[in-house]
Amino acid sequence: MTTPSHQAFLDAALHAAEESARLIRSYYQGNFEIETKADQTPVTVADRESEEVIKKILLGAFPDHGFYGEESGKTQANAEYLWLVDPIDGTKSFVAGYGMFSTQIALMHRGELVLGVSSAPAHQEMAWAIRDGEARVNGKVAKLRDIQEIGQAAISTGNIQSLAASSRWQALGDILAKCNRTRGYGDYYHYHRLAAGQIDAVIESDVNILDIAALLVIVEAAGGIFTDLDGQAVGLQTRSVLAAGPALHGQLLAKLRDGGTK
Repeated sequence: MTTPSHQAFLDAALHAAEESARLIRSYYQGNFEIETKADQTPVTVADRESEEVIKKILLGAFPDHGFYGEESGKTQANAEYLWLVDPIDGTKSFVAGYGMFSTQIALMHRGELVLGVSSAPAHQEMAWAIRDGEARVNGKVAKLRDIQEIGQAAISTGNIQSLAASSRWQALGDILAKCNRTRGYGDYYHYHRLAAGQIDAVIESDVNILDIAALLVIVEAAGGIFTDLDGQAVGLQTRSVLAAGPALHGQLLAKLRDGGTK
């Protein structure tokens, strides 16, 4: 049997994201019940129905693939290809009605992330990439800025609760004191801005793989380096992010490793 191309996978993922976005927008800023999961995060009917739409499209097109969803868990998790899906990353902002949420769809092949689609239904923005291809944001080719020094950089932080409680807190303070501009965009938004060359680095300490898998492919295709805060490659157990252009990534990683004394 001939294996479908990565473009065929991307076409299916884009279709799934578009159908999911239509469903999510039909619920957004409306009336719906909110449940609290065991980890104290909210979940809505929109989360569950959106994931079912995505799962039906992807496994309907590729029935031998695995699926790992935020709401439904793992199906055929040992398959050669594994889809990683968070139907609404940012359910709290979805519930509150301020739009900073997204749908994340990534494809992993034998442990390597090869495709990413990141859809922001409320803002009607879509970013996507295939590994070793171009990254695009709303159809336009995306590319990181060539920033060489921390003093030139615009840096955004996302979830940093555990970083704030760690020995690296002073290092982060040193970085933010030296950079050109600080932002706290969070969620999908600062990764899209990074890929599009509108900010220069993202630092987060409290994420999970379903939040970031698609965004990693997009940022790397746009010319970035995307690791955890220790400089390690991203995997299913990753909980932190350092994403930036090559020169800046190295400088930020050194600061975070040495406690901000350089």
